[in-house]
Amino acid sequence: MTQLQAGEMAPDFKSTTQDGEPLTLADLRGQRTILYFYPKDNTSGCTLEAKSLRDGKAELTRMGFRIVGVSPDSEKSHRNFCDKHELNFTLLADTDHSVCEAYGVWAEKSMYGRKYMGVLRTTFVIDAEGRIEKIFNKVDTKNHYQQIIDSYKQ
Repeated sequence: MTQLQAGEMAPDFKSTTQDGEPLTLADLRGQRTILYFYPKDNTSGCTLEAKSLRDGKAELTRMGFRIVGVSPDSEKSHRNFCDKHELNFTLLADTDHSVCEAYGVWAEKSMYGRKYMGVLRTTFVIDAEGRIEKIFNKVDTKNHYQQIIDSYKQ
């Protein structure tokens, strides 16, 4: 599996939101997008990351960003996650892992010596034309929105 690089065109995808609406990369054109991949709804790190983006959404919106989260959870799980934590952005239900695979974040992981397939926590910033601007492989879950903002101040 090849690793995506900044400057490349983002892979196209088709998935479904927490509200059952279809969403493709083409639907996101015309606006910069923070496309963040996370392992599972309602787990500690994923909840911290989602809350950080929720809390920073107004500032990110002022900078021209739309936020879209992606995990293998179902639409129903995403809807519950949004409701429970008052998330104010779109989540994609990538139940077949096709979006994760297209972005190279579906990979073998290991926990307590057990190997399994899962999502590598990664964020892609995609420009209005669909090109990857930045990639965050080391996500600071608790301060992710600030991490993104700070990367644009440098």
